[in-house]
Amino acid sequence: MQSKTFTVTGMHCGACSARVENVVRKLDGIKRADVSLALSRLEVTFDEKKVSEEMIANAVKSLGFGINFDSFKAAYEKRQKEAKRIFYKFIASLIFALPLFYISMGHMVNLYIPDFINPDFHPLNFAIAQLILASFCAIVGYKFYTNGFKNLFKLSPNMDSLVAIGTMSAYIYGIFVVFEIAKGNTHLIHNLYFESVGVIITLILLGKSLEGRSKLKTNDAIKKLMELTPDTALIERDGKSMTIKTSEITKDDIVIISPGEKIPVDGVVIFGSTTVDESMLTGESISVSKTEGDKVFQGCINRYGHIKIKVSEIGEETVLSQIIKMVEKASGSKPEIAHLADKIALVFVPCVISIALITGIIWLFLKDFSFAVNMFISVLVIACPCALGLATPTAVIVAIGKGADNGILIKDSNALQLLSKTKGFVFDKTGTLTIGEPFVTDVLTFGDILEDELLSYVASCESVSEHPLSEAVLNYSKEKNIKVIQANDFEAIAGGGVKAKVNDKTVLIGTRKLMEDNNIKILNEKEIDAFEKSGKTIMFVAINNALSGLILAMDKIRDDAYNTIKSLKSHKKDVYLLTGDNKYVAKETAKKLEIENVFSSVLPNQKSDIIEKIQNEKGFVAMVGDGINDSVALSKASVGISVSGATKIAMEAADVVLMHDKLSDLTKAIDLSNITIKNIKQNLFFAFIYNTILIPLAAGVLYYPFGIVLNPMIAAAAMSLSSVSVVTNALRIKAIKLH
Repeated sequence: MQSKTFTVTGMHCGACSARVENVVRKLDGIKRADVSLALSRLEVTFDEKKVSEEMIANAVKSLGFGINFDSFKAAYEKRQKEAKRIFYKFIASLIFALPLFYISMGHMVNLYIPDFINPDFHPLNFAIAQLILASFCAIVGYKFYTNGFKNLFKLSPNMDSLVAIGTMSAYIYGIFVVFEIAKGNTHLIHNLYFESVGVIITLILLGKSLEGRSKLKTNDAIKKLMELTPDTALIERDGKSMTIKTSEITKDDIVIISPGEKIPVDGVVIFGSTTVDESMLTGESISVSKTEGDKVFQGCINRYGHIKIKVSEIGEETVLSQIIKMVEKASGSKPEIAHLADKIALVFVPCVISIALITGIIWLFLKDFSFAVNMFISVLVIACPCALGLATPTAVIVAIGKGADNGILIKDSNALQLLSKTKGFVFDKTGTLTIGEPFVTDVLTFGDILEDELLSYVASCESVSEHPLSEAVLNYSKEKNIKVIQANDFEAIAGGGVKAKVNDKTVLIGTRKLMEDNNIKILNEKEIDAFEKSGKTIMFVAINNALSGLILAMDKIRDDAYNTIKSLKSHKKDVYLLTGDNKYVAKETAKKLEIENVFSSVLPNQKSDIIEKIQNEKGFVAMVGDGINDSVALSKASVGISVSGATKIAMEAADVVLMHDKLSDLTKAIDLSNITIKNIKQNLFFAFIYNTILIPLAAGVLYYPFGIVLNPMIAAAAMSLSSVSVVTNALRIKAIKLH
């Protein structure tokens, strides 16, 4: 068995990706075939003895899609070009649609229309001008017709099919009317529907453009992860140092890493000691000490010491590469909510076509050909749910604007649908439920030294240090108005702490191990163990080789975290804590926030597995996080939510970003989701009700009893009324207050 990843081009909706999966899975020798619509990728596991790559490619091509072996980067660049192309098409269609709409509707509201195309003076010119402009719009949106009719002929109509049938019907009927006007039937100028062609195509292209950009946002998270690896690295070969491309590094190479540099590959420290920022992997805000024999990972930042590492993993074997692969896979496996329009189209379009055909055939026998054609097109025109194209996009666009006004950035409209159905909310700890920075909580002294005196020694030493705990001590000392003295002979001890002289006294600040290495006796072991189990970080302070005190620090819980958790639980939502921190820290945080479900010491790939497990139990699950280490889980979750101050990669991987420094905005996002779903359902009702009621009239059921034939003007009014109803209803979202 072997696995291959292909790039598939030409997919536009969930039906497309499903068809690709189905045709590939039917091939003999295929074990697994999964398509990511967001990434346009097909991942296949197959028996190369039974099926070849060429056979897989041919099966996909038989559906009319393109397939190649483009790398992620190449495929990403193509998607960028495609998104730009659709945007330019929207602009082009808009350029023709605006004058088309002005000409067709301007005379109704007494706007100025030049005489040569004014319906009162030159009705034929008026009709031909609209025909020309509508033709340009149709040419710009030709893909709707090729895709729509192709799906229709394969008995799987989608939104493109509706657009194609509706606009084509209006267009053909318009041409028929133009010929009638040319014959002298000028009263038919009010029966033109060319503006529907232009407006519908333009609005749908706008939706496609927004959708394309949304998909690129999903890809941006992976792109940002790739950028964590430095382009070059300094290596040592045959006793000589040289700079080479990171991609040229081989296993067992010796890599030299200076302070502040990113680690280019996974490896083991063989010389020196340092502290490494591994927050991208673990979420821990405190840097980790590394000495000879310790493992370091690609993308992490070397903070202080010069080290040499022996390369152990390269390329796709590194932990970072595995994270990238998991994010890519998780992005593609995110559950897609089928578009309601496509579901409706699957039933509605065949029914309408059947009714129109039956109507035309019946009237062909009962009346003449012209009357039959008129009735056939009337049914299609009246049944064309023009507002259907507006039903979801208008509600979503207004909701996205409403969210932005409230500090909620919604990057994926699918999240608006899923949030209302989400039963489980999983929270990262550091930087999400907490501030993400250590704060001094306690200062303990031993012997005769006073607290202010101890703080003065510590603050004086830490004033020249760059460790995260140094800032916590300095901020605390500033609040206490502690005097900072000039420190001399400062020395940063990688992975241990700092050493300096203050007032001719030797001050040593750092870990328990640092004290033990300097033969400094530690008292009150049980009390110290209790502090560690409470989730606090301990800084040991020794003055002149005697333990003089302890400074305890802890990450601070966000002010609104408790109320946010309480609100979720009151709405019958299950809440989980998922963190890379140790069990003591996790347990203490969960206790304060009253969270019963806790997962601690979790690595990025494990986070993804836990999310999947909860999804299997609860259905739709949201992940709330802020770090690079959360990116896989954010992508895997039904809805990924990042908080203010999150890393760029977390923001890119998330579907929703809480821009204000308020975790409580999460409940507003859920409220907005509920409102939007309700509004979309109302819009779908308005999109169909007028048209559906008038279909029997369009079919001519009242012609013989009462001589009533549906006036196309009424059809136009019905279509307009449904569109106005949809837009007006969607705008109500702006006025609703979020709680």
